[in-house]
Formats: sequence, structure tokens, C-alpha cells
Amino acid sequence: MMAMTIHCDIVSAEQALFSGLVEMVIATGTLGELGINYGHAPLLTGLKPGALRLLKEGGEEEIFYLSGGFLEVQPGVISILADTALRADTIDEAAALEAQKQAELDMKNLSGEIDYSLAASRLAEATAQLRTVEELRKRARSLG
Repeated sequence: MMAMTIHCDIVSAEQALFSGLVEMVIATGTLGELGINYGHAPLLTGLKPGALRLLKEGGEEEIFYLSGGFLEVQPGVISILADTALRADTIDEAAALEAQKQAELDMKNLSGEIDYSLAASRLAEATAQLRTVEELRKRARSLG
């Protein structure tokens, strides 16, 4: 029996990253992890920085990293509007590690509250990118 599919679009400020049929979208919403598939009730939710997984037709999986944004479910289509989005396999791990270290240093040396929240959000973003890389590695090991 064929799994039911739903159209999914992932768009960031820079570019359209994905448009096609999926069996399921797994994302980290502001209230926790969500799995959305065909027939899901209409929904609009904020997304936290982290991995977004698409289960495509035939069981193939694609992983993206989102820095945050919104996910909207309408009949027949899931739209993901990301602040920034990358295919997980294109994340520069060294740059993410460097950004994480820099943000940690900045947080230690700051005086102002505004600077602190900026450094904290940079830290959260770098950490989420690294978690996405790690998730990709685990998956590759379990397949290989």
C-alpha cells in the first residue's frame, strides 16, 4: 500500500530549498517536536533552531538545518518559512564550532543585556547546527 503524501515547500529569505511530495515532516516547534503527515489539521507554529527532517516518497530522508522560522499546514501543503536554512550535508562544521566558541567567549565578557541575548542566540544557533551535523553522522553510520 502506498503511503499518502503531501506537498512541502521550504523557503528561506535567500532561496527556495525544497519543493516536492513528502510522507512526513519532522521539525522542532516552539512547543516541542512535531511530526506532520497527510491529513494533519491546519496549523501555524514557530520553529526553533535545529534539524528539519523530510521523509520523502519511498522512505528516502533529507535533513535540513533551520535557524528558526514558521511552519504552516494547510490542506494539501506544508509550508516552511525559515530565517535561514541549509541542507544538513552543507553545514560547515568547523565554522559552526568556531561560532560556538566565539559566542561562549562573548557571553563571558559582556556587560550589556542586549549583547548577551545576541550572543546567547548565536550560541543556540551554532549548537543546533552542530547537533544537526551529529544527527546526520549517526544516520550515515546506521545506514553504512
